[in-house]
Amino acid sequence: MLRAAIYARYSSDQQSDKSVEDQIALCRELCQREGFSVVATFSDRAISGASVINRPGYQSLMRAAEAKGFDVLVAEDMDRVFRDQGDYHHARKRLDHHGITIHTATGRVGKLDGALRALMGEMYIDNLRLHVIRGLEGVVRSGRHAGGKAYGYRPVLGRPGELEIVEGQAEVVRRIFKEFAQGKTARDIAGSLNADKIEPPSGLRWNASTIYGNVQRGNGILLNEVYVGQIVWNKVTMVKDPSTGKRLSRPNPAAKHRRAPAPHLRIVDDKTWAAAQARRRTPSDTKPKFRVARLLSGLLRCPTCGGGMGSVGLHRGEPRRAVLDVSREWVLHE
Repeated sequence: MLRAAIYARYSSDQQSDKSVEDQIALCRELCQREGFSVVATFSDRAISGASVINRPGYQSLMRAAEAKGFDVLVAEDMDRVFRDQGDYHHARKRLDHHGITIHTATGRVGKLDGALRALMGEMYIDNLRLHVIRGLEGVVRSGRHAGGKAYGYRPVLGRPGELEIVEGQAEVVRRIFKEFAQGKTARDIAGSLNADKIEPPSGLRWNASTIYGNVQRGNGILLNEVYVGQIVWNKVTMVKDPSTGKRLSRPNPAAKHRRAPAPHLRIVDDKTWAAAQARRRTPSDTKPKFRVARLLSGLLRCPTCGGGMGSVGLHRGEPRRAVLDVSREWVLHE
C-alpha cells in the first residue's frame, strides 16, 4: 500500500481556521478511494502560497520527502502547494528523484498539467495584486486612507479607511513643523520631545529620522503631505525576496504616486509647510568635513534623541575620541 502525506494551506488570517481541517478531510477521502495509507499530515495556516521559504509546514513536508517518508503527496489542489512556477519545478525534480507522485482531488498530476497549473497559480497571484491595487486607488480617490499609520490620526470605528485627527498629537505635529521652520534641527526637536516625555509614534524615543524622513521613500513627519490635506499613496512597491521570502519595499518614482485631496485631515497650514520644505531643501553648511570610523561608530546612541553617534573631525591633528559615560548616560568629546 502506498504511503500518503497530506498537505493543506490557507493564505489569509481572515479565512476560517477550519479550512485546513476541511482540506485534510477531503484528502483523506481521496486516499481511502485510491487505497493510500495516510502516514503524515502537514499544514500552513494564514500563510501566502507565493513563496515556499516562509512556510514551516511545507519545509517539514519536503524534509520528510528527502527522508523518503512517503510515496504520494496529496493536496486539495495544486495552488494549495504551489503558487510559483519556480517553486513547483524545483520541488517536482526533488519529488521525482525520490519516486514521489502528486495527487489532487482531480487525480494524479502529470508533468505537463502540473506545469500549466503552476503557471495559472502564479498568474492568479499577479492578477490579484492588480485588483488589490485598483481597489486601493478607489479608496484614495474617495478621500479615504489606503493603509499604514500616520502620527496625528486614528481610524474611525466602523468606517474602514476613514481617519480622524487626534488633537493632542496634532499639536505635536504643529510644534515640529514650527520649530523646524524656525531653524531647529530634527535632532534638537527629537531631543526636546523626549525631554518633555511626549510619546513617540513607535518605539521608546523620538529619533531625528522619524522627523526628517527619507526623500526617496517620502516618509517622516516633515514629508508627510497628509498634514496639509493631501493623501499620497503608492510611494513604494512591495516585492518578495526570492531567497528569503521576506517582503521588501522599493521606492516608486513620483510619477507613479497617487494623490487625492483630504482637507478634513489638514493639520499644518500652507505657510508653515512651505517654510519647512524650503528649509529642508537648503543644503546644510554644518556637515562635518571629516569623518573617521572608530571601533564603536554606529553602536553608540545619544540618550537625548536616540540618534547614532560617532567620532567626527580632528583635534590637534588627531581623530577625536568619544567616551561613553554609562553611569551618567552622556558622551564626552576630547
